[in-house]
Amino acid sequence: MNAAALGNEDNASAPVLYMALELSNKNWRLTFGGGGKRRQVSVPAADLMKLSEAVAKAKERFGMPASTPVVSCYEAGRDGFWLHRHLKSVGIENEVIDAASIEVSRRLRHVKTDRLDGERLLDKLMRHHAGERGGWSVVRVPSVEEEDARRLHRELERLKRERLAHRVRVQSLLVIHGLRVTIKSSLRLGSLTLWDGRALPAELKAELEREVERLTLVERQIAALESARRERLREPKTEAERSIVQLMRLGAIGPTSAWLLVMEFFGWRGFRNRREVAALAGLVGSPYNSGESERDQGISKAGNRRVRAMMVEIAWLWLRFQPKSALSQWYHRRFAGGGLRMRRIGIVALARRLLIALWRYLADGVIPEGARLIASQI
Repeated sequence: MNAAALGNEDNASAPVLYMALELSNKNWRLTFGGGGKRRQVSVPAADLMKLSEAVAKAKERFGMPASTPVVSCYEAGRDGFWLHRHLKSVGIENEVIDAASIEVSRRLRHVKTDRLDGERLLDKLMRHHAGERGGWSVVRVPSVEEEDARRLHRELERLKRERLAHRVRVQSLLVIHGLRVTIKSSLRLGSLTLWDGRALPAELKAELEREVERLTLVERQIAALESARRERLREPKTEAERSIVQLMRLGAIGPTSAWLLVMEFFGWRGFRNRREVAALAGLVGSPYNSGESERDQGISKAGNRRVRAMMVEIAWLWLRFQPKSALSQWYHRRFAGGGLRMRRIGIVALARRLLIALWRYLADGVIPEGARLIASQI
């Protein structure tokens, strides 16, 4: 007898109400199941009172006692984790699911509606609760403090993209009039003239002034955030901040990369082995082997994209600033003599090995072989 059947037998003596939530901006579709019955209702988005009423009514319709435990799930997305925390606070056992990990039909065209999505999600929830493994991946939910710690570097990342957009816009407006200058927030528009020496047209100058004003504001906010980060690292008070300072002692890792790696990855995740470290960053291989067909599909890219992109950048810097380390020498032996494609494949492999080495360095104090430690960069 399989696990799902055993779970159903247990549910016969101890009923459980299952609830799958399909979240959208206006309405939430709730799919209930239990005791062989199904029910679907919609409630206004984020209306917790209506949600509670729908759960109570489902228990009543299914003939379940008011004290019946509820098990629920929803896909990670725009609503984040606040709903998970609410459900846990009212005694509902909830799972947040990685939407990209849910198994789907391999047909070229398959039917997809909110009603069917709710039914499929409910089926997977019931099987998962009965003990079946596979079919989806459960998201590790951070605490409020751990989630809040990610705000600073994510805002900096967004502001730097915005700064680049403003600079490109100013540069584009000038290039179409024959002007090529270095774009800074201190750009003096009064000294600029057209290609033939005439003054800038009034509307063009007004638009440039507004764009430079926005650029100045963004650069001021970036400077303020970077200053706040430096102050926190001068006197680290939390374990995460101490880990950042520890990472920065390795040449090739600066405050931006160390902060991101700890706050996004090492600071709140627990790892049991090196494969888990690489998998969470999406740096594990995806082989395809079926019958006589066998090929490598590249890395999975299923993990944290920020960490993955940062590790590739750090890998290039590691070759430059840690040339005598065992990892750098391994890369040069295996990949440096090949072409551009081989070197690009090799740098991803180096990024994976380096990420594992950094995990061991923070967890156990094991310095990567041959790596050079430097004084504080703060």
